[in-house]
Amino acid sequence: MALRLIRQEGDEILKKKSRPVEKIDDKVRELIKDMIETMHKYDGVGLAAVQVGILKQIVVIDTYEEGTPVYVLINPEIIKTKGLREVEEGCLSFPNKFAKVKRPEEVVVRALDENGKKIEIKAKGLLAQAICHEVDHLNGEVFIDKIVPGTLEIINPEKK
Repeated sequence: MALRLIRQEGDEILKKKSRPVEKIDDKVRELIKDMIETMHKYDGVGLAAVQVGILKQIVVIDTYEEGTPVYVLINPEIIKTKGLREVEEGCLSFPNKFAKVKRPEEVVVRALDENGKKIEIKAKGLLAQAICHEVDHLNGEVFIDKIVPGTLEIINPEKK
């Protein structure tokens, strides 16, 4: 396993659409392990492969809630949404920037897991928000383009 470089704001790859994964092999599983390690290193809730420079439809999510797994979604497709709410978001590709965006309260997503098994997840709250955020990445969309006007905050980290 290895940490991957997270692509930052201004990197053109973040605006590109990711391609479906055709074959889940050891290379893909290695990428998934690296993505999980990278996400945890930087305390992220989610990470899309495009954020580490790979245009593949792969997402990892960890809500850090007791008893919940790290979700691995390959070729995810949101098939149902319910409600809408305003939530605060940040993004590992946009460090120190936070803003409010509108996201569905609940989603249903279909995907493959790291073993190629078809899965369907019904999610609400933070998990639903993270799924939407990461699926946006796969479509070349970033949260900064969806913010509620006037809600962008830039936090300057303390200089040590």
